[in-house]
Amino acid sequence: MSNGLLNQINSPADLRNLKIEDLTALSKELRQFIIDIVATKEGHLGASLGVVELTIALHYVYKTPNDLLIWDVGHQAYGHKILTGRKNVFHTNRQLEGLSGFPNRSESEFDTFGVGHSSTSISAALGMAIASQLKNENRHHIAVIGDASIASGMAFEGLNHAGVTNANLLVILNDNAIGIDPSVGALKQYLTNVKKGTQKQDNIFEALNFDYSGPIDGHNLPLLISELERLKSVNGPKLLHIITTKGKGLKQAEQDQVKYHAPGKFNAETGELVKNINNNNPPKYQDVFGETILELALKNKNIIGITPAMPTGSSLKYMMDAIPDRAFDVGIAEQHAVTLAAGMATQGLIPFCNIYSTFLQRAYDQIIHDVALQNLPVIFCLDRAGLVGEDGATHHGVFDLAYLNCIPNLVIFAPRDPIALRNIMYTVQLGIDFPIAIRYPRGRAHIKDWKKPFKSVEIGKGVCLKKGKSIAVLSIGTMAKNVELAISECKFSDEIGHYDMQFVKPIDEKLLHKIFKEYTGVVTIEDGTIIGGFGSSVLDFANKNNYKKPIKLLGIKDEFVEHGTVSQLQLSQHLDVASIKREIDNLRLIIDNG
Repeated sequence: MSNGLLNQINSPADLRNLKIEDLTALSKELRQFIIDIVATKEGHLGASLGVVELTIALHYVYKTPNDLLIWDVGHQAYGHKILTGRKNVFHTNRQLEGLSGFPNRSESEFDTFGVGHSSTSISAALGMAIASQLKNENRHHIAVIGDASIASGMAFEGLNHAGVTNANLLVILNDNAIGIDPSVGALKQYLTNVKKGTQKQDNIFEALNFDYSGPIDGHNLPLLISELERLKSVNGPKLLHIITTKGKGLKQAEQDQVKYHAPGKFNAETGELVKNINNNNPPKYQDVFGETILELALKNKNIIGITPAMPTGSSLKYMMDAIPDRAFDVGIAEQHAVTLAAGMATQGLIPFCNIYSTFLQRAYDQIIHDVALQNLPVIFCLDRAGLVGEDGATHHGVFDLAYLNCIPNLVIFAPRDPIALRNIMYTVQLGIDFPIAIRYPRGRAHIKDWKKPFKSVEIGKGVCLKKGKSIAVLSIGTMAKNVELAISECKFSDEIGHYDMQFVKPIDEKLLHKIFKEYTGVVTIEDGTIIGGFGSSVLDFANKNNYKKPIKLLGIKDEFVEHGTVSQLQLSQHLDVASIKREIDNLRLIIDNG
């Protein structure tokens, strides 16, 4: 398809030079441009396709970047990036040193707020609107939020505050009935009734003192522009309710909105996904979790599954399909998910609360106050731990070991392979009297034959994977594989020991005493932050017990890691096989040279 109109646009100022009647043709070009790039480069597809007309209308009506536009989450923002000067480099999206997959303040003045986690747009936009009032600046402030994100507690907090201000704030509710998975909850039903015209109760947004308008067709450009122009002259907080179709313009993306949220590579003309010809891959860790919890739950009636809006991404959907009354998608509500699990635990149920590592950060108070302080046996399964790749800084699960390590009563376990994940899940459902966090990475394991008979795991016990006599490498979690490969390439590999400590907390002090007495040097390795994590615990142990041997800590540096493939990012953090080998060799040289 010719990109005649799109080729003329390098900024929103260029867009505003077009005639209104040209914008529909532009929307087709922009939609196809997104499809063509994402088909080969991968990324988030459906959400951005659904807001093409809205994106054009917003930049056409408002004088961005003076008027401040905030996208919630950022999955919706590909069209925004293309229209704001990044069209010619959009092919670098989510690639190392390329564009971020999310709005990023350091990338463009049009990206007014960094958004990777959901439901932050209303609070941020209100903060900006109040700031404009205080500075006597005449600016508009627009927050675009999806119907799944507005159900989050933080979004309601923002609405609640905004409703008692006279801030120049417009909230646009992009209602497409789906986040990554279908939206859930009472608010979804309310919005469904509004769309059907069957809602008999007072309008919830008007009750919060918002000037409500809609619902209107979010794909009707002239109507969108007309309504946005009208709203520019309406004072105070306003909410425009628009109805869109996620994946609009690509048949398969409209029909299978979950799969085409981030579909991987696909044929831009037909929409067909590029099939993986290797059907004999090792399992994804999320599927090990999903299949194992279902297997256990079928035998143990007290097991409950909980996830905040990630049933597909966590594979809890297996249990939700088979035992729907014991598996819950609570929506984008991490705080609620944690305390819900705590409440269940007080009544003798066994809640497995599955939350992405980066999203559990949002429920930190609940972990401490509602779970650990009461020593409740909640089982946290932290998917996407460690470096996650192209989603970048907002999504890397690299802080969990450190932010959990300081919480009393909480046990922390990181399986090195799917068998260990399966066994720890089996162990904890037998009965524990403490909370535990089990963290595992995104992606596939290294072994295929993982459905072994269950074995109990001894809490706080590490294991020796390889004995040595010179240097001991202590790993946690799936970093064990890189360590194994690195040791095999070392010149004196027979002298290097390898220990999978398994538990960051309680750490196996008996094994550590043995290691520090038998080896001349120690290397620790983790795919979490060096500060406060696993290595720090080993250092604390050595200091407490007056061990003077050299210790080298490997892990994530004290910096936010950007986007790229996992292998590229491991290389940048010196966690790849070659870097680990080099660090082992360097430590041996130091020891040999006295």
